[in-house]
Amino acid sequence: MPIQTLEPQRLYRQIAEQLRELIGKGEFAVGARIPAERDLARQLGVSRPSVREALIALEVEGWVEVRTGSGVYVLDRSQRTPPPPANGAAGIEWGPLEIIRARRMVEGETAATAAQYGKRKDVDAMRRAIRMMRELAARNEVPHEGDRAFHLAIVNACDNVVLTETVQGFWESRHGPIFARMIDYFETMESWQVAIGEHELILEAIASRDPAAARSAMHEHMDKFHQRFSASWRRTKAS
Repeated sequence: MPIQTLEPQRLYRQIAEQLRELIGKGEFAVGARIPAERDLARQLGVSRPSVREALIALEVEGWVEVRTGSGVYVLDRSQRTPPPPANGAAGIEWGPLEIIRARRMVEGETAATAAQYGKRKDVDAMRRAIRMMRELAARNEVPHEGDRAFHLAIVNACDNVVLTETVQGFWESRHGPIFARMIDYFETMESWQVAIGEHELILEAIASRDPAAARSAMHEHMDKFHQRFSASWRRTKAS
């Protein structure tokens, strides 16, 4: 199969483009199953999570269909109009897993700063946000609103508008089609219950005025967030 090795620093945009070209040239026929993530990752010289992002980008664009527990299959695009943009969704959206890694770096420091300089009102806002998350989850509703409020309460405690707008930008990125599709596949009410517990540990460290513990708790939360998005497809919800 004429696949070219990619440099490790290149992410899902380049992977999606190469797969798109191969589909367009007929290397993967309509109805054919794309090679498994692990095989593509090995042939391309990249990580499996990057391949996953690329495949979901192609699904969003209508090039493939992801069948949970079966594989990824090429769709017939002959009757589709209008044609997709030249670079597709993969050319305009940040990679979800790359966003999580960026959040780990930035929000680890905002948590540490909040622990050092945050005021009582900031900690109270974090507590209210977690309470909102619990209440929404108890009603079997996805607690995105409470989650957003919690992370914004942390960055607001830093009293830095650039950091606040940066974290807000991270959150706005969740509305992109690729990120939204990954959320649909890999977030469950069970995973949210675990995430709420991770938020409580962050709050405990901030309220205790322990910057190192707050940074560590945020890093652990982001690492587990990344792991949830990297889980086996067999553990996802049916699409």
